[in-house]
Amino acid sequence: MTIIEGIKKEKVVAVIRKSSEENIVGILEALAKGGIHHVEITAETPNVNAIIEKAVANVDESIKVGAGTVLDPETARSVILAGAAFVVAPTWNPETLQLCQRYGIEHIPGVLTPTEITTAYEHGARMVKVFPADAVGPKYIKNIRGPLPHVTAMVTGGITKDNLKEYLDNGSAAVGLGSNLVDASKLKTEEDYQELTARAKEFIELAK
Repeated sequence: MTIIEGIKKEKVVAVIRKSSEENIVGILEALAKGGIHHVEITAETPNVNAIIEKAVANVDESIKVGAGTVLDPETARSVILAGAAFVVAPTWNPETLQLCQRYGIEHIPGVLTPTEITTAYEHGARMVKVFPADAVGPKYIKNIRGPLPHVTAMVTGGITKDNLKEYLDNGSAAVGLGSNLVDASKLKTEEDYQELTARAKEFIELAK
């Protein structure tokens, strides 16, 4: 199963900010117990390459570790060499997509307008990220998929338990969940990680 197929099947991608080498494995294992196996560790996180390397080396291969908030091809190459299985961006950058294609890595660029969506698709993006989704709402996805039914899109930005299903029902293939799912700075105790697993299960059930 490809990365894109896996994301479409599970429907939820965890966006992890401000993690560390000390807590990343625990975070990923807690998410996996809850049913979430596709994660993006954001590139602005200090020592992100070391964190990705630590994650890839210490979690089950069923957990697909990607990199998020990748703004340029230089960063993309860096996280790919660290072990990122896929690369996500908040913006559309053709050079980043080309670099990822060179390495055989899926790139999910950030887009918003129909022109950006079509341009990214025509350059070879097999999935795009509509961001920020909360600026346009679920009905926007339905409107976009009218003329562009062939484009696979996930949404990120302001996704909650209350609106997740509406985004999926309106044509989004998946959702990206950030602080509403994972707040790495608040994970201190075993109970915190158990609560993370419970939240993951809840979002997965809503997605199904």
